[in-house]
Amino acid sequence: MKARFCSECGKERVEDAAFCGHCGNKFEEETTVGGETSATKEVPATHFSDQVKGIFFQATEKVNSMVGEKGNIDLKLSDVFSAVLKKHTKEEGEVLFITGTSLTTPDESEISASWPKPWLFSRVFLILAATYLLLYICTFTFQNSNAVPGLMMIGAFAVPFSLLIFFWETNAPRNISIFEVVKMFFVGGVASLVATLFIFSFFPVYQLDYAGAITVGVIEEVGKLVIVAYFIKQLNVKFILNGLLIGAAIGAGFAAFETAGYAFNYGWIYSDQAMQAIIVDRAWLSVGGHVVWAAISGAALVYVKGDQPLTKNHFTDPRFIRLFLVPIILHAIWNSPLYFLHGFYFLYIVLIVVAWIFIFTFINAGLKQISRLGAYHSPKSVE
Repeated sequence: MKARFCSECGKERVEDAAFCGHCGNKFEEETTVGGETSATKEVPATHFSDQVKGIFFQATEKVNSMVGEKGNIDLKLSDVFSAVLKKHTKEEGEVLFITGTSLTTPDESEISASWPKPWLFSRVFLILAATYLLLYICTFTFQNSNAVPGLMMIGAFAVPFSLLIFFWETNAPRNISIFEVVKMFFVGGVASLVATLFIFSFFPVYQLDYAGAITVGVIEEVGKLVIVAYFIKQLNVKFILNGLLIGAAIGAGFAAFETAGYAFNYGWIYSDQAMQAIIVDRAWLSVGGHVVWAAISGAALVYVKGDQPLTKNHFTDPRFIRLFLVPIILHAIWNSPLYFLHGFYFLYIVLIVVAWIFIFTFINAGLKQISRLGAYHSPKSVE
């Protein structure tokens, strides 16, 4: 197969490819001399991993255009999560937990626009996982039924709450305290359940066929959006990263309490094994469920709102509607009876990847927003 070299990184490219599989550079049409290009050379086809990278870069470029940015995102997951395996002191964690107060929130000109490297979320998860393991021993080794409620709650809360801490760490403006985050998680999460149930009382769903899956997707995402919008208006935020965090907090609370309810019902109606299975399944699947769906909605609303007061016009803005359809569609497909795609969790994994492409694109857009704001606030150089 004929291939040419990328002008940016020098790596080989598959003929007719639109993007470089290594760096994501978009190829331009080259002029030819005598029917040949100067860069044409017989080389082997690109590796599968490079092709995956190329697809990822193409996807992020399309999503980037939806949030007003150009090009693909310069992202290496190994860099983003590089701090997870490093050793951190107790003082480092304490410094993080006191951010977001009136005394610790940085000025806008001092906000870092570099990609965050969160790590505290992994420690929170390990603590919750250890707690779950101990409760599991109490319940099933020593047959102590008093530990069952704790087992269900910790199992339901472990992943959504840890994921919420991840979004809190990536909130570069550092203008929302952990107290506000926890308040949104508990009060906002339950309030979104109430809002959802209120809507369901008018539009009940009795079966998760395709129509039912779409209806559930719309109702639950609208129910969460109502509460997300309330906190966005109350906190009067203008940063896209704030919208991500607020949405994640509401979605995490929604997911945690919903999973606890499922665990109770499965344990009560079926068996302890069924309860365990639903807790484990919903735990790892929550990385691509309510938390990230609501985060996308929150980021989209703040992206459209900017630094203006939130009004009803922002909800009818075509840019917001287009982005808000993303979590609705993802949710609807997630609930659809596409059983032939459920083998090895294939459908869910694809939906999780798509959701996180939007999340990382919004993080990128949020950092660029901060970068532009920092440039605006920086003093002009004197000639």
